[in-house]
Amino acid sequence: MSRLNLPKGVIALGLVSLCMDLSSEMIHSLLPVFLVTVLGAGALSVGLIEGIAEATAAIVKIFSGVISDRIGRRKPLVLAGYGLAALTKPLFPLASGLGLILTARFVDRIGKGIRGAPRDALIADITPAESRGAAYGLRQSMDTIGAFAGPLLAMALMAATSDNFRLTFWVATVPAVLCVLLIVFGVEEPESAPRATSTKSPISHENLGRLPAHFWWVVAFAAVLTLARFSEAFLLLRAQNLGLAVTWVPMVLIVMNLVYAASAYPVGKLSDNSNRSGLLAWGIGFLILADLVLAAASGIWAVMLGAALWGLHMGATQGLLSALVADAAPADLRGTAFGVFNLAGGLALLAASVIAGALWSRFGPAMTFYVGAIFSAVALADLVANVRRSRLNGHAASQ
Repeated sequence: MSRLNLPKGVIALGLVSLCMDLSSEMIHSLLPVFLVTVLGAGALSVGLIEGIAEATAAIVKIFSGVISDRIGRRKPLVLAGYGLAALTKPLFPLASGLGLILTARFVDRIGKGIRGAPRDALIADITPAESRGAAYGLRQSMDTIGAFAGPLLAMALMAATSDNFRLTFWVATVPAVLCVLLIVFGVEEPESAPRATSTKSPISHENLGRLPAHFWWVVAFAAVLTLARFSEAFLLLRAQNLGLAVTWVPMVLIVMNLVYAASAYPVGKLSDNSNRSGLLAWGIGFLILADLVLAAASGIWAVMLGAALWGLHMGATQGLLSALVADAAPADLRGTAFGVFNLAGGLALLAASVIAGALWSRFGPAMTFYVGAIFSAVALADLVANVRRSRLNGHAASQ
């Protein structure tokens, strides 16, 4: 165990996430503006590209999770996923049209899909149940350190090179290579990892039936919440829409991810000793406030406030949802459970990004964020209803 009282493997996986997000966010913090200003794309095209990319990742996650359960190994799939993502990075500076960008995002997200569920299952495999909130929160925080350092470096490079998008994209390939080396030499998995015991496919009706009702509620709840939280590309477009210069647009993600990184681990650790539903409710409240601020924004400072609230929402929800999945799933089906969870979230993100792009194109930015606030309120109502049902069931059981 480390000084954080967590397994060294969790910290190693956090560093891996940090490096990949540093690379990815150097590109993604500029990509929406690059698409609009250099390649001539519209908001709907941005939404489609982002939605298709994330849905692809979600679909692949269920298969990689299933495979990791069947073979009882997580690291080979984690390495394959991060390695594939690293190979796509040079495609972004080489792109001269939407086709290659879509291809790069598509393949990059396949890599994300391959690594996501096995990585999250590996964290559950090596972490005691009483520390899982902290473990997922720490990995999320380290991931998010890369997510704000990436835009910060991108912004510095853009300022130093007179807005040279392509050079910045080339520099982003370096941390991606470092990420792969960290997996090879720094990540280990337990000698006897949980392995699916059934001879049937893990996605058979029998095995899916072993996943408890609470797990399926978490999946449905997270999908509704994802509809409210469309791609962060629209935060960047909102900043540009209100007049922020291209060089400084990544500052929006820096603010969001700085708050996200600062809050994810403390919230995750707090959740190990308190009511996770209450913390999730606070997280949804932050998203509602973020949407309302961004809808009404008339200047850059309002966008930055909205981005900070968005980051608080992420810090108060993402690690907790992963911990809820890990708690609910049988040990030998954790990879499958995370795959199903991410599939539902990815499909919801596809729908959310397309809806956001269509609303932006038809009715303008404000309506996009107002609709997001409505979806957030629906998710909050569902959470409150579930807590009440649980209390009533617990009361009835005690009679």
